[in-house]
Amino acid sequence: MNELTIKLKTGDEIKGVLTRSFKYQDTDVEVLTEGSRETLVFSLDEICYIRFLSPPAGIGPGGKDSLEEVQTIAGETFRVHVPANGKFLKGFLGLQPGPGESCQTLFFTDSGVRYRQDARYTGQILQDQGYVSTDKLEAALKLQEEQAHRDQDAAILLADAVDEGDMHEQRHEMHHTRVGDILVESGLVTREQVEAAFKSQKGKKLQVGELLIMKGLITEEQLLSALATKFRLRFVDLETVIPGDAALSAISEGLATRLRVFPISLEGRKLVVATCAPTDLTIGDNLRFSTNFVPELVVAPSHQIMAAIDKYYRNRIETVDTLLNSMKSEAETVTIEEEADDTRLLFEPDSKIISLVNRILIDAYRRGASDIHFEPGNGNEPLNIRYRIDGECIHAHKVAASYKGAITVRIKIMADLNIAERRRPQSGKILLRYRQQMLEYRVEITPMVGGREAAVLRLLAASKPLPLPGLGLLPHNLVRFVDILEKPHGIILCVGPTGSGKTTTLHSALGHINTQERKIWTAEDPVEITQAGLCQVQVNAKIGFTFAEALRSFLRADPDVIMIGEMRDAETSKIAIEASLTGHLVFSTLHTNSAPEAAVRLIEMGMDPFNFSDALLGIVAQRLAKKLCPACKKPAHGQREHYDDTVASLRQIAGDREGVIPDFKEANFMKAVGCEECSGTGYKGRIALHELMIGTESVKTAIRRGVGMDELRSIAMDEGMWTLKMDGLLKVLQGETDLEQILKVCM
Repeated sequence: MNELTIKLKTGDEIKGVLTRSFKYQDTDVEVLTEGSRETLVFSLDEICYIRFLSPPAGIGPGGKDSLEEVQTIAGETFRVHVPANGKFLKGFLGLQPGPGESCQTLFFTDSGVRYRQDARYTGQILQDQGYVSTDKLEAALKLQEEQAHRDQDAAILLADAVDEGDMHEQRHEMHHTRVGDILVESGLVTREQVEAAFKSQKGKKLQVGELLIMKGLITEEQLLSALATKFRLRFVDLETVIPGDAALSAISEGLATRLRVFPISLEGRKLVVATCAPTDLTIGDNLRFSTNFVPELVVAPSHQIMAAIDKYYRNRIETVDTLLNSMKSEAETVTIEEEADDTRLLFEPDSKIISLVNRILIDAYRRGASDIHFEPGNGNEPLNIRYRIDGECIHAHKVAASYKGAITVRIKIMADLNIAERRRPQSGKILLRYRQQMLEYRVEITPMVGGREAAVLRLLAASKPLPLPGLGLLPHNLVRFVDILEKPHGIILCVGPTGSGKTTTLHSALGHINTQERKIWTAEDPVEITQAGLCQVQVNAKIGFTFAEALRSFLRADPDVIMIGEMRDAETSKIAIEASLTGHLVFSTLHTNSAPEAAVRLIEMGMDPFNFSDALLGIVAQRLAKKLCPACKKPAHGQREHYDDTVASLRQIAGDREGVIPDFKEANFMKAVGCEECSGTGYKGRIALHELMIGTESVKTAIRRGVGMDELRSIAMDEGMWTLKMDGLLKVLQGETDLEQILKVCM
């Protein structure tokens, strides 16, 4: 009998007996289950692996095999021999040695594998393929030593070059395999020296692979070819690849640029994606979560990936400036009277105006802008267009004064607003479909002096929630936040200014607890993030459908969890607190500067301090600060001086509270440099700063007593709360941002 154990992607195990032969082209497996004795059919797409207690007929080992390390998406790691004839349509075989001469056969599904790698060192593969020799390695090592100013810096370089997973092989963990293991294999350094160097590691220097390429001893293609062999991935030439439209739609330009990947094809649930970093396991995890497809990674050089992104995603960005240049000569000859009635422009079809506005909207989306500002100048001054990117307004385009009226009218028409009304503010929205993705722009038209009108468009591109670890919470806060999410009822608030990421945090929290057993209702204005399994509602104040009205409806709709986009008034706040006291878990946001201030503000709004304190699980305050560009940031000089200054600032806030001040060996201060990736600014993206106040007994008692904000903050810090500035300083110490950015957003 062919007994087997099936490990599902959900983590469940099914034991039984194979009822029909399992062949190369099969996409499912039929099993007579143990206990219930019923026959079930499992699709291979829902399986991580199958363990056969005895090899079934027709799939026995044979031919030459290779030793590999395989990790499934369930987190289990195996060292197995993979037979040359073990490849199947939906997976591959692995033979796991047992006691004595025994051996078990495992079948791994392609979609259930997180990574697989050849057991040989990367350096051995490079040498086997004839790309490197001992002479080349010695030259690279010499160059590496020339960069080191002190012996300790040299040790840091060696430590950075070594795969941490190799040093802890007994744990079968592989994070970022580095070519530096060549140093050990070639006898240039000992494993003991490497381990000592790794323990003393303080900063980030050039890796040996980068040195080999920079020295011209190997090419990036040669290095990636070796890595592709090691990780059992295909090496592709993107210059000969034409991507499918479905694949391009599956990954946004922002995600492709951030991960440095390029989608190639989408067939069923399998998304083929090219990467230039096959050692980075988080890429597959991010793609699996963000796209909801099963990623199949292939390897391509970084310059080909960036060229493909430019060609297939950004090929129209320049057309905005091109179109403006083509309109420039006309603008010099066309004049519009200041008092002219712009309504006549509605009847003057101008395809260039239509194209220009459309392309500006798409251009802003491509460049990751959150807002577009149309700012008309006085008289014959031009129309300035600025984008808000990473929290700052940057100049984008300048349009001749002759067209500013026509552009405003075009925006009004697209937003279905009154083009004749120029004295009152107007609000509307624009919906665009681009590459099979729906983009929503919230429009605000504001009258200015001199008969001008300014327009601001908020871009609400459909997006997906981040996993909790992706929010940037420090381990101290992450553990405590996850703990309150497991509570059956109570209220959790996320507070901060507009655009600080409150909605993203709440949706990540909802995603963490979103299971089949929970009924989750959300009321939002607008719905920016959608999730499967949530019942999401768009409020509409114009027809009287407010947050309070939505909340009342939810309480009659058998909810387990409720999320209210914002507690804008006392009525909504009161109902939300009452809902949390009657067995529901409630999430909401509030516009305050800190977590203690949010509690004090709600009491001042008239909330019952006893009810609110009983309901409170926790309050998260947050800000967004600019993040150092990972492509060009470098270690800052004077690490000890930076450390002493940071510790002094932390002590000024936290006093002598334990567990706050990190050790100097954990310090890794970095500085902004500037490169092509970040447009020379030294910063790319933003990082969240958090302040988490847990509703402990001491905090609840203080709220009931009606203490002031300063006293409540002190009590919360005694209970383990780190302020926003403390969180920011710790992230400066970790090298994620710098002090200048923290001081911009924290008091």
